[in-house]
Amino acid sequence: MCRNIRQLHNFEPAATPDEVEAAAIQYVRKVSGSTKPSQANQEAFDRAVEAVTAATRKLIDSLVTKAPPKDREVEAAKAKARAAKRYANAG
Repeated sequence: MCRNIRQLHNFEPAATPDEVEAAAIQYVRKVSGSTKPSQANQEAFDRAVEAVTAATRKLIDSLVTKAPPKDREVEAAKAKARAAKRYANAG
């Protein structure tokens, strides 16, 4: 589940609200052990996603770095190359 959580800090363009929420959903899914909560737990799940989204946005907005921002397309290409190499070695 958590493999889908991506680094969100120091990218150009900055992380979108949708990306931050997607990371929060993945985190709450992992911690709760449930990809789809029951009706009884849906409200608690939604509150947790909201809280983690807010905390993540606050964290990202307050982090500072001297490193130049990363390019999303370049980083995606690097990840794709690593995956191709990993899967080629697995077979």
